[in-house]
Amino acid sequence: METLTNTSYPTITTHNEKMCELNKISEQGWKKPEDNSRTGTEYSRIITDPNTGKCYCRGKVLGKGGFAKCYEMTDLSSGKVYAAKIIPHSRVSKPHQREKINREIDLHRALSHKHIVHFYHHFEDKDNIYILLEYCSRRSLAHILKARKVLTEPEVRYYLKQTVSALKYLHDLEILHRDLKLGNLFVNDSMELKVGDFGLAAKLEPVSNRRKTICGTPNYLSPEVLNKQGHGWESDVWALGCVMYTMLLGKPPFETTNLKETYRCIREARYTIPASLSLPAKQLISGMLAQNPVDRPHLDDIIRHEFFTQGFMPETLPVSCCHSAPDFHISSPAKSFFKKAAAALFGGKKDKAKYYENINRLAKEEEDIFKLRQDFRKTAISNQITTHSSEVSIVPFIVAPTRKPVTQATAGRPQTRDTIHLIVRGSLGSCSSSSECLEDSTTGTVAEAVISVLRGCLEHMPKADSLPRGNGCNSLKWVTKWVDYSNKYGFGYQLSDNTVGVLFNNGMHMSLLSDKKTVHQYAALSQRSVFSVIEVPEYAVAQVTILKYFAHYMEENLMDGGDMISEQDAQKTRIYLLQWLKSDRALLMLFNDGTFQVNFYHDHTKLILCTQQDEYLLTYINEERTSTTFQLSTLLSAGCTADLRRRLEYALNMLLQRCN
Repeated sequence: METLTNTSYPTITTHNEKMCELNKISEQGWKKPEDNSRTGTEYSRIITDPNTGKCYCRGKVLGKGGFAKCYEMTDLSSGKVYAAKIIPHSRVSKPHQREKINREIDLHRALSHKHIVHFYHHFEDKDNIYILLEYCSRRSLAHILKARKVLTEPEVRYYLKQTVSALKYLHDLEILHRDLKLGNLFVNDSMELKVGDFGLAAKLEPVSNRRKTICGTPNYLSPEVLNKQGHGWESDVWALGCVMYTMLLGKPPFETTNLKETYRCIREARYTIPASLSLPAKQLISGMLAQNPVDRPHLDDIIRHEFFTQGFMPETLPVSCCHSAPDFHISSPAKSFFKKAAAALFGGKKDKAKYYENINRLAKEEEDIFKLRQDFRKTAISNQITTHSSEVSIVPFIVAPTRKPVTQATAGRPQTRDTIHLIVRGSLGSCSSSSECLEDSTTGTVAEAVISVLRGCLEHMPKADSLPRGNGCNSLKWVTKWVDYSNKYGFGYQLSDNTVGVLFNNGMHMSLLSDKKTVHQYAALSQRSVFSVIEVPEYAVAQVTILKYFAHYMEENLMDGGDMISEQDAQKTRIYLLQWLKSDRALLMLFNDGTFQVNFYHDHTKLILCTQQDEYLLTYINEERTSTTFQLSTLLSAGCTADLRRRLEYALNMLLQRCN
């Protein structure tokens, strides 16, 4: 695509920043209008609410808008500081102008959300209208970006997640913001983002009833708005894409030397994305800036995007981020904790008393580490392979589309599929080096049983254009969340019944049951120990602390991978992870009861094979996280789609490579 120059036409600010009917403005150029608003010195220093008698002290100017100026204003009785919009009656003398202000007041004061500027109060005297809003001491992202030039991807995730949360709240109320931009995203003293300025906000109308006026800020207008098709929720998503782009690159995506060219670029969705951005960032921006509104992602899809699920997102940001880039690699209590945990788990234990003392102290630090997750990589639905592991390229076994048996001899034939990069990561009862251990024979037996079932199914299942009708299943246990932290400790996962398990690198497995009170420990197959979280044996304190951290992290940060909810039945057999493997395309998990699950990274689909009452069941969770469960006997007779068959073939290939 064409590269745009890094120059800008004069920004539409002050009086005309949010002018509706921008189509009336000549696209041949822009002359900045004179600001005829009253100067701050003409407003009284002390302002009294005639209804309550409260007195306020007007402070410095915070910003300017189309009709108003915004000031810092302090309640003299309480000392509370507000951001006050002061609108002279002379500026809203026409009925439609006053109606606009009343509409903004009515809409804003009805809103209540953590990431929306809070509306406190409004009053008027003979000269002005006063609107008292939440004071955001760090001003706006526009001010922060002016000082910083560009923001880091973790910061953008942090701000964008909060913006999406506020937008989702508005859209659920069928309210469109219509002027989303950096200058309307404010930051308070706690570095929390607040969406503000509802001067152009409006109720969402059906497509046929939408006003065709061009309304907003030029650099953030969407193609459909410029083409007079009206605003929809997709227009806010487009503006969000512009916000993300601007934060990452320091300038809007469609900025050019003149307004006419900018509008042409917007209509054609013509912009460039530098190679310096991560692939998930590029993909998310491209999705939000899709030319056709129907191709843009919903807000729920945005927050589930790999840009958020794969990348590190800080829980908080330091105030220093307002003027300088943060250092996310500095020492922290979380790093200190993990260093101590490693020493406790794998270090020397000559001085037993001192060792136990250190473990107790480590456990007490648990509360601190829950607040500091920045050292923990988010790898739910992740296709990133950590560099510490020994990776080998293995030619895959290809499942023939005919009904001939799949044998090792087929590996010698010319292959048309990509190589499977398979990494054996962890096994129950293994040695400390999980990639070099001798696995338990039972694990191999379970794997071979699954191979036999998949092979038989693929050999005899006919082709079909659609899937057969599925069956409901609410007793199936499957992995809803997972975290790979095997470069230090192990692999964590959460089951659909809310049990959390960790298969440690040293081969030990621990499960925290859904009651959050009971721990099951497996040093090897069928070697189970059960104890309470308040009566942890000395040797297990460190592992339990890490187990609880995994549980807390997944609960707070990761979303469920599908819509199936399992019944919690204490009488049912507990399942635990025997082995997990990762390829460059998928994650494979094998459980003690024969349950077999494969998660595909690129589209988040999942396969789950299990048995119930002597019947094999296959559950498929699609890209929309909707699940369908089939009896395997039904698939054998009715067949399945080519898409599902390819996934089954890949799962079988992974297992075959594992066994070889």
